[in-house]
Amino acid sequence: MEEDHNSREGNGFEIEDDEKEHSVSMLREPFLVRNIKNNTSQIAIVGANTCPIESLDYEITDNELFKQDWRSRKKVEIYQYVVLKWTLALLIGLGTGLVGFFNNLAVENIAGFKLLLTNNLMLENKYYQAFATYAGCNVVLAIAAAALCAYVAPAAAGSGIPEVKAYLNGVDAPSILAPATLFVKIFGSIFGVAAGFVVGKEGPMVHTGACIASLLGQGGSRKYHLTWKWLRYFKNDRDRRDLVTCGSAAGVAAAFRAPVGGVLFALEEAASWWRSALLWRTFFTTAVVAVVLRGLIDFCRSGKCGLFGEGGLIMFDVNSGKAFYSTPDLLAVVFLGVIGGVFGSLYNYCVDKVLRTYSLINERGPSFKILLVIVISLLTSCCSYGLPWLSKCIPCPPHLAEKCPTEGRSGNFKNFQCPPNHYNDLASLVFNTNDDAIRNLFTSGSEKEFHLSTLMVFFFAIYCLGIVTYGIAVPAGLFIPVILAGASYGRLIGTMLGPLSNLDAGLCALLGAASFLGGTMRMTVSLCVILLELTNDLLMLPLMMLVLLISKTVADSFNEGIYDQMVKMKGFPYMEAHAEPYMRHLVASDVVSGPLVSFSGIEKVGNLLHALKVTGHNGFPVIDEPPYSDAPELCGLVLRSHLLVLLRGKKFTKQRVKTGSGIMKSFKAHDFAKAGSGKGVKMEDLEITEEEMEMYVDLHPITNTSPYTVVETMSLAKAAVLFRELGLRHLCVVPKTPGRPPIVGILTRHDFTPDHILGLYPYIKTHK
Repeated sequence: MEEDHNSREGNGFEIEDDEKEHSVSMLREPFLVRNIKNNTSQIAIVGANTCPIESLDYEITDNELFKQDWRSRKKVEIYQYVVLKWTLALLIGLGTGLVGFFNNLAVENIAGFKLLLTNNLMLENKYYQAFATYAGCNVVLAIAAAALCAYVAPAAAGSGIPEVKAYLNGVDAPSILAPATLFVKIFGSIFGVAAGFVVGKEGPMVHTGACIASLLGQGGSRKYHLTWKWLRYFKNDRDRRDLVTCGSAAGVAAAFRAPVGGVLFALEEAASWWRSALLWRTFFTTAVVAVVLRGLIDFCRSGKCGLFGEGGLIMFDVNSGKAFYSTPDLLAVVFLGVIGGVFGSLYNYCVDKVLRTYSLINERGPSFKILLVIVISLLTSCCSYGLPWLSKCIPCPPHLAEKCPTEGRSGNFKNFQCPPNHYNDLASLVFNTNDDAIRNLFTSGSEKEFHLSTLMVFFFAIYCLGIVTYGIAVPAGLFIPVILAGASYGRLIGTMLGPLSNLDAGLCALLGAASFLGGTMRMTVSLCVILLELTNDLLMLPLMMLVLLISKTVADSFNEGIYDQMVKMKGFPYMEAHAEPYMRHLVASDVVSGPLVSFSGIEKVGNLLHALKVTGHNGFPVIDEPPYSDAPELCGLVLRSHLLVLLRGKKFTKQRVKTGSGIMKSFKAHDFAKAGSGKGVKMEDLEITEEEMEMYVDLHPITNTSPYTVVETMSLAKAAVLFRELGLRHLCVVPKTPGRPPIVGILTRHDFTPDHILGLYPYIKTHK
C-alpha cells in the first residue's frame, strides 16, 4: 500500500480513561505526545474492488532542473504550450461531442428496434411471445453491459461522477480514467440504457469526457512513438487536472446539449480548484461540443442515421406551455420544493442502503455481478411490460393534432393491448425509452392524457426501480431516473391543482423534476441552467430558482447529496472546502504521524534505497547540515518518483561532495516528468550493486526548495483550508522555537481525514 504521509518520530502515545472527561483546553498535553501512527485506510473501492490510492502532485516543483528548463525555453516554445492547451481543449470537445452523439444514436436504434419488434407481436395478439422477445432482448443487452464491466473494466460501473470528483480533488485511484474504462463506459452505457434499465447515460458521459481528456493529456507515449518535445509539457498532474475539468464539463454539455450548464456543473460540483484561465478553456470546450452536436443533428434530420436516430439527444421543448403564474401559484411551487427535498433525501438514504447490500454480492466475483444484473433486468422487464395491463383503455380525445393511437414506438397515445381508437396512458410512460417518457411527461396543455392513478403508479415504479438499479455492474447515471420520478409527481400535483392554478401540468412536471434533482444532488446554479437549456424555457427561471433552493435546503437537513455520500462510501479521502468544527481545537502538530524519514542534501545511496524499500512515503524532507550550512536547515522536499529516476541514472560519487552541475548536464527536466497511466520508474527497475550502495548522490538539483510550510502551532482547521485551496500533497510542519530540528513532520491528505483525527482523539467530537 502506498503512503503519502511521512512525519515525526518519538515515544509512545497513550490516553488514560480519566483524561477523556477533560475539556478540550485541558487536553493540550496529551496532544503533543509523539509517535502518533497514521492508521487511516489508504485504499478505496474502485468498481467492487479495493485498490491502493495516492494523492496527485498539483504543486509546481520548484527545483534547479525545472528552473533551468523554464529558463531555457524560447518564446516559440511558450507559444507552442499555450496553443497546445487550446488544441487539446478543441479535441476534447470534438471527441466528447462525437461520443455523445454516437451513444444517443446507438440507444435510439437498438431500443427502437426492440420496442418495434415487441409492438408488432402485440398487434398480432402474440402477447406471450412479445414479452419473451422484450425480456430476452433486455437480458442479452444487460449481460453484454455487465460482462464488460465485470471482466474488462470494473471501474466503469456506476455513474463515474464520484470518481471524477475525487480525481479533481487530488485523489489518484487506479484505472478510473484508463482507456479500458473509457471503452466500457461508452459501450456499457449504450447496452445498459438500451436494455431498458431505469438509468441514464448522462452521468457516464461526464466520466467519458474525463477519460477522453485524460487520454489526450498523457503527454505523449513512447510505446506508440508519440514523443514530440511539445507533448512533454503536459506530463504533470496540474495540466492533466485542467484537461479533466474540461472533459467533465464537455460530458454534461454532450449529454444535455447544455454548454453553459456544463461549465457551471464543473465549477459547482466537479472541480475543487478554479481560475479564470480554466473558465475560458472550459467554455471553449463546451462550445465546441454544442457546435458538433448541432451539425450532426442537422445531418440526421435527412434520415441518414438509421431507423430511429434523428440525433435529437435529450431536448424537451416545453416552450409552448404558458408560464403565467400568480402569488397563489407560488405556494404550489413551494410545496413541490418541499416534496422534492423529502423524497430526494429519502432516495439518497435508500440508495446508500442498497449499495452497501450490493457490495456484498459484487465482492463475490464477476459471475455474481452478472447474476444480479440479470435479476434486475427481469424485474425491470416485468414492470415495463406488466404495469400497463393494470391501466384501463381510454378513448382517444377528438380533434387531436397528433394521431391516436400513436404509430411506432413513441408518443403519448400508445395502443398497447387496447382496441382501435383507444390508448393506454401508462404504456406511453413505462413501455418506452426513458427519453420519450420524459418528453411525454413534459408535454404542455394536455392534462387529460394521463390519469392520476397512472402518474402515481409510474412514480412509485420509477422511484423503486431507480433505487434497486443503481449499484449493479453497468454504467448507470442518476439524472434520468430522478428526472422521471420528479416529473411524474410534478405532473400529478399540476393535474390535481389544474382548476386552482395557472401553471400548466407540463411546467409543473418540469418543476417537479427540478425539485427532485435538487433534493438528491444538492446542486442549484448548474442544475437551474441545465434544465433551462434542456427545455428552452427561460420564463421559468424565477420558479426554477425557488424550487431548487427550497428542495436543497429541506434535503440538507436530513443527509448529504448523493455524490458526496458515494465519495465517502467508496473511501476516497475527499478534502472538503470547509474544515470540521473540531479541527479548531487542534493544531498542526497534533496530528502529524511518525516516524519521520529525512535525507541529507548529499546522501548515501544505501540509505536512500533502504528508505524507499521499507516505507511507502512519497515525499521526504531534505536537511542540509554543516559543513554545507551553518546549522541544520530545511533545504526542501524531494519526491519518491524523482529519487527513483535519479538512482536509475547512477550519477554517484565515492566522496561526499556536491555534484549538482554534473547532474544538471546528465538529466533534463522531462526525465523527471510524471509518466502517463502509472508507467513511471519502479523499485524493481533499479539495479544497484554493493559497491554503489556505499557511494553518495547529490539531492540538491531535484529538491523542491520552496515547499509550503506551516508553523506547528497553526490551527488544524486553518491548515486544512490552506491544504485544499492550494491543492497540496505535502505540507511541511516547522517548529515555532529555535534550537530544534528544522522540521517537525509532514501533513498529507490522510492526516486531515476524520477517521484519522477521531481515531486519535475519539472524545473530541463532542467538544465542538
